Amino acid sequence: MDNEPIIGIDLGTTNSEVAVIENGRARVIEEDGTGILPSVVGLTEDGRILIGEPARNQWLLAPERTIRSVKRRMGEDVKLTMADQQFSPQEISAIILRTLKARAERYLGRTVSKAVITVPAYFYDAQRQATRDAGELAGLEVVRILIEPTAASLVYDLGGGTFDVSIVQAQEGVVEVLASHGDTHLGGDDFDALLLDHVAGRFHKQHGIDLKADRRAYARLLRAVEQAKIRLSTGPYARIDEEFIAEKGGRPLNLSIELDRHEYEEMIRPLIERTTAAVQTALEDARILAKDIDRIVLAGGATRTPLVREELERRTGREPHLEVDPDLCVAMGAAIQAGIIAGEDVGAVLVDVTPHTFGINVLGERDGLPYPFRFSPIIHKNAPLPTARTEVYYTVYDDQEQVEIQVFQGENPDALKNTRIGRFHISGLSKVPAHNPVTCRLDLDLNGMLKVTATEKRTGLEKRIVIDNAMNRFEVEEMTAAGRRLRLLFGDPEDNESVEDVSPAGQEAPDSLHTKARDLVERARSVLAEVSAQDQEAVVSLTERIHDTLATGQPEETEKAMRELEDILFYLEEA
Repeated sequence: MDNEPIIGIDLGTTNSEVAVIENGRARVIEEDGTGILPSVVGLTEDGRILIGEPARNQWLLAPERTIRSVKRRMGEDVKLTMADQQFSPQEISAIILRTLKARAERYLGRTVSKAVITVPAYFYDAQRQATRDAGELAGLEVVRILIEPTAASLVYDLGGGTFDVSIVQAQEGVVEVLASHGDTHLGGDDFDALLLDHVAGRFHKQHGIDLKADRRAYARLLRAVEQAKIRLSTGPYARIDEEFIAEKGGRPLNLSIELDRHEYEEMIRPLIERTTAAVQTALEDARILAKDIDRIVLAGGATRTPLVREELERRTGREPHLEVDPDLCVAMGAAIQAGIIAGEDVGAVLVDVTPHTFGINVLGERDGLPYPFRFSPIIHKNAPLPTARTEVYYTVYDDQEQVEIQVFQGENPDALKNTRIGRFHISGLSKVPAHNPVTCRLDLDLNGMLKVTATEKRTGLEKRIVIDNAMNRFEVEEMTAAGRRLRLLFGDPEDNESVEDVSPAGQEAPDSLHTKARDLVERARSVLAEVSAQDQEAVVSLTERIHDTLATGQPEETEKAMRELEDILFYLEEA
């Protein structure tokens, strides 16, 4: 197509991106392996300009020569100091826009002069005009200012410095924004500030020194808490280690602090509650109920915080969709709008997601009694691939030296109603009181390979397994035995999947052993609902052994497990 290209730009508080329409698809333009450009500008000592990652790195050492989060100042009549020079917010934004424009021109191999730029829905006229001015300074004709929730067809957009929620209705190709609400001074930067205050407070209590009073120490600390915040989005803990961050009496002081996700989420909970209150306001303005919302999509890097998804689901009863990268979706939406303006044939945006939830069984409660098969999700359904998540769990008993990890797929809170896809033991745990933390990390790639890693936090003791075709395995079992409590073991007698008849050598298992095993499991099923959780665990473990040994052609081990199960059933049936 000979039409002049129109690029889509997400000018963000923390990061910015540029995207184009290519072969009917929105594509975020990458350089050096990333599509993200940190929204940071700096000047070196000799007056050279730094943009993006180099500027962000300089900010640690020379914050007085660096400007970040300029989006929060757009529309204000202020001058920002960088080195010994004064700049308007529009000028700093123009530097970022010009860099993105050049990135697009290198990728396309031609001049670019037009752009669609996104802004928060609650940017007032002066802020929107300042964005247009920045585009003009960068050599761009801003053909449209697009509000961010519309750009991504979303409800909830929590970025680095701004928050928006919009109720969007799509019908017959027409997208209508029914209501918008938000706060242009609420975002991930505020999360960073709370974490920084917490860490600085602990350091002050220990050493009597205020790290926030020293500009360089403050910059180092802010960068450190930003990275800790990111790690807490996917894991239960994050360490901050900064050597020689301060000095006292001529002696260098180091900062070494561990944060856990729970305390972090309690810090930011009031801010998240402000966003969910805005969701309610937007729903009221649109005159619809939460149950009428079909889809919640998240945008903005700050939405990676698990508490955001949990609170939205709790308030609306809808699980947010995670198909689109929250850092890139706004730029892609802007590119789609730019493509429409330029007359491009714009198709759908395709992403790879996991179709099922993955997790493990933990000790929970059912009918007021302990139950060892409560399902604890780790990777949620519709998460974009590849993905990795870590959760922390705790031992139940004093001096507990081993833990069995069973991995399941499915959506049911009862793990036994999902599909078990793997299990392993981690042994040699420390002989310490109960509540010894053990982390469980799941890594799922585009090919459906699931890596499961369990680690004792206090010692680093680690055990892992790899499960191939984790996603595809569920599809087969779901169609043949969905909804049955023990379908992962044998299923109902009428199900042909009950016990696998074929050994690894391809020969049939002995009919008599097969029949006895099936009958024995049926006896076990008949008493399972009436016995204690401890007895349930023993019965299920033995039926799994029977299934596994039959499937792998180990008749002696099968018979041994059957004898043990018969002994248990004898006492349970007599009780």
